Amino acid sequence: MTLAKAVVTGTVYRAPEKRFTQNNIPVSSFVLNIGDREEMLLRVIVRRTALDEVVSALSKDDKVLVEGRLQITSVKNENGAERRIYEIDANSIETMSGVNIGASSSSSAAQSSSGEDIVKFSQEEFSDELIGEDEIPF
Repeated sequence: MTLAKAVVTGTVYRAPEKRFTQNNIPVSSFVLNIGDREEMLLRVIVRRTALDEVVSALSKDDKVLVEGRLQITSVKNENGAERRIYEIDANSIETMSGVNIGASSSSSAAQSSSGEDIVKFSQEEFSDELIGEDEIPF
């Protein structure tokens, strides 16, 4: 279920890994710790090839800002207890560590005041999917 647009900052908890779908489409993911005092983990899914260079340059303990759509799924573990998994389908990723790693893409890339590349996508690159009535949480 997609809830809303979200912007979060955090520390890379688990280094990115890249896998491919059956149609040979690359999908990268990494785990982000967004908690200050205790661990609060969030999976970041990257399906945009324009962000491949940024994601591949990330390593554990890098600080990043991620913007995308928040998704929550529920799964049952072995003992039958239900567990929620929080994910963000990333539209843009910005490093906050001061290291200049950017993405070269057909989308516009702007430089921030600290010299970091910020990847932004134009509105036509996103599909406006209609949400079915059974997916509305209220």
